[in-house]
Amino acid sequence: MRNPAPIIATAILGALILLLILRPSKTAPKAPTLPEPPSIALSLLAEAPDWKTLNQYQHTITRSDFEKLLTEIFTTDDTWKQFITIHEDYTQVLTSSDPAELPFILNFATPEKTLHSPSHWQATETLPIPPAAKPLTSLHIAIDPGHLGGEWAKIEERWFQIGNDKPVTEGDMTLYVAKLLKPMLEKLGAKVSLVRSTTDPVTPLRPNTLSNLAVEQSPSDPASQQKLAEKLFYRTAEIRARAEIVNNTLKPDLVLCLHFNAEGWGDPTQPTLIPRTHFHILLNGAYTGDEVRLADQRFAMLKKLLQRTHSEEALIGSTVSSTFAGISKLPAYTYPANGGNVRPIEGNPYLYARNLLANRLYDCPVIYMEPYVMNSTYDYARIQAGDYKGTKEINGEQLPSIFQEYATALAAGLAKHYGRTH
Repeated sequence: MRNPAPIIATAILGALILLLILRPSKTAPKAPTLPEPPSIALSLLAEAPDWKTLNQYQHTITRSDFEKLLTEIFTTDDTWKQFITIHEDYTQVLTSSDPAELPFILNFATPEKTLHSPSHWQATETLPIPPAAKPLTSLHIAIDPGHLGGEWAKIEERWFQIGNDKPVTEGDMTLYVAKLLKPMLEKLGAKVSLVRSTTDPVTPLRPNTLSNLAVEQSPSDPASQQKLAEKLFYRTAEIRARAEIVNNTLKPDLVLCLHFNAEGWGDPTQPTLIPRTHFHILLNGAYTGDEVRLADQRFAMLKKLLQRTHSEEALIGSTVSSTFAGISKLPAYTYPANGGNVRPIEGNPYLYARNLLANRLYDCPVIYMEPYVMNSTYDYARIQAGDYKGTKEINGEQLPSIFQEYATALAAGLAKHYGRTH
């Protein structure tokens, strides 16, 4: 039998030589690292936009109308110029920071080629003349009671309590008003849907399911992580879930976002009450430079602009605000002079443009109500009085229930707007 030792030794020696040949030297250059795909700057929990869906708005808006809306309503500074270039016949929009990514091109309308802007909602001017007693006939209105109530109110920080008085929880109050308002609008002829009908969240997500994302955003601060996870739950995931219902299931002609306003109250167990109350309505617009830099918000801004919701919101908001103010006697709220995230709507002290998640994501006109001040001495007494029929003496005046007044004044404003053809 042949001795295998020489063969084995030769094989081992060959393997060692091969390792020495293949081993990189300490001075050998490293293999080049492939660049990571360029990231698209997005808001948290947002999906990358599908820019192709904006092709349905080709040739539906003139250059002058586009530029006027963009500069006077939808933006607050010139940051948009870094992403949007307006040419004579078209505008060019960057969809990401990657120079290799083709921009979106929107062709402007001309006198020879002006197409109708597609939408599932009905503008006031397109509605048939309604019966005098039912001015909201043919309308589908969705009511979105702002915030959450019940056990969720404290997490949202829309809750405070003075001593043994009833807690003030905005989410419960808006839901109560919504349930008063719904039959009023139905009696006026509208089909009415509630986006939220209970105090429970619409989203299946909860703060603990968003904790990993919060840790990524603030890896060294556990307290901030918890706060961010909660905020992502109630402010972002919840509104996005409501938008899914509004856009894909309800598809209404108008959304009424119900809120009660407030000013800083500090410690919710020892809140500060203030001696003033006020009212305003928010329309979509006034995207800040930081918001325009985010691809999803830039996309949403252009979509809202092209959907032509602004003119409808301003038209409805004008009548609703004047009617509501006349009934409630609430003065107009004035934003601070240095407020860089709002635009006043010319000619109406009650209307402002502001970019909020709800009025940004809902694919139809949105009237975002902000009446009363929960921690004003005047409105707090009315909230504590609860709901009732007729009037009661409060603050030395005979006043209706604040909840009845809210619902009645809003219904009256809508009836006046849509019934004005008679």
